[in-house]
Amino acid sequence: MPDKAKPNSAVRQQIAATARIASSAILEGNISIGAGTVVGHGAVLVAEGGTLMIGENCIIMENAVIRSTAHDDCHIGNHVMVGPHSHLSGCRIDDEVFVATGASVFNGACIGKGAEVRINAVVHIRTRVEAGATLPIGWVAVGDPAQYFSPDQHEQIWNVQKELDFPRYVFGVDRNSDGVVRQMMERYARFLRKQQVDDE
Repeated sequence: MPDKAKPNSAVRQQIAATARIASSAILEGNISIGAGTVVGHGAVLVAEGGTLMIGENCIIMENAVIRSTAHDDCHIGNHVMVGPHSHLSGCRIDDEVFVATGASVFNGACIGKGAEVRINAVVHIRTRVEAGATLPIGWVAVGDPAQYFSPDQHEQIWNVQKELDFPRYVFGVDRNSDGVVRQMMERYARFLRKQQVDDE
């Protein structure tokens, strides 16, 4: 078990003997890492109530953040590159996918085999990127199947995105209720406090 993995009697971490975890990487919760995978310095892998599985021969680069949630596990296939400063939350990444520097992939999203999510691109919640597809630098993928938009197309993005209902899907909060952000943060903070108590 790597030095930075937090022991917790309630969860099991399965890390292949040939995987390499940098000394400054942080692993918390129910995590499985396959043979030959390398996790770089400053990477944060957190299973928040779900499971986080990383396949074989993956590269998780410096300062990447990967998390599962109570609602969405995070599964990363084999031979996947997750670039530095990328953020993956509760998503499924199939084999041989390239997630470039600074890209974000959100809850319930699925990236098909051999796809590329280029620098600073965003894959929104509940979005499916087809196998072999390329999401250009800085672009946004929204919907199932994904529609691709340049970042200056806010109205078009919002027309698809609002139906995906981020507040309800991720936090269980009605978008039309008063104090939506307050409600989301109160729920999430309550959940995270409970997770910290459970980890002690």
